[in-house]
Amino acid sequence: MRLLHTMLRVGNLEKSLAFYTDVLGMKLLRQKDYPDGKFTLAFVGYQDESEAAVLELTHNWDTDSYDLGNAYGHIAIEVEDAYATCAAIKAKGGNVVREAGPMKHGNTVIAFVEDPDGYKIELIQKAGRND
Repeated sequence: MRLLHTMLRVGNLEKSLAFYTDVLGMKLLRQKDYPDGKFTLAFVGYQDESEAAVLELTHNWDTDSYDLGNAYGHIAIEVEDAYATCAAIKAKGGNVVREAGPMKHGNTVIAFVEDPDGYKIELIQKAGRND
C-alpha cells in the first residue's frame, strides 16, 4: 500500500492552480472536467503520481468557498531554505502567515503559508540547514 493523494476542495480553480504551480512550484499533472457532475479534478505535485503522493484539487462548479472546519491541520513541504522560500513566495504574491524561524520548543526551522482558500502549508527546512 501507499498514499496516493490528498484532496482539497477549492473555490476558484484558476487561483488555486496558480498558487500551487506558480507560487509553490508544483506541476499540473492532469486535469479533467466532469460536466454531468459539475466538477473538475486537477492533480498537482512535485513528482509524477507513480512516484509520490500528490494533491487533488476538486472544484465543484457551483461552490465559491468552503468552511475549513477545525479538524484539518496542514500540508507539509520540505524546503532547502525556509527563509529564502518565504521571500520567493512573498515576491510571487503568496501569503506567509508565519515567518521562517525555529519552531516553538525546538530548533527545526519552519514557516507557514496560506493558499487562496485558506489552507495552511507548513514549510519545513531540510535537516542540517538550521542557520
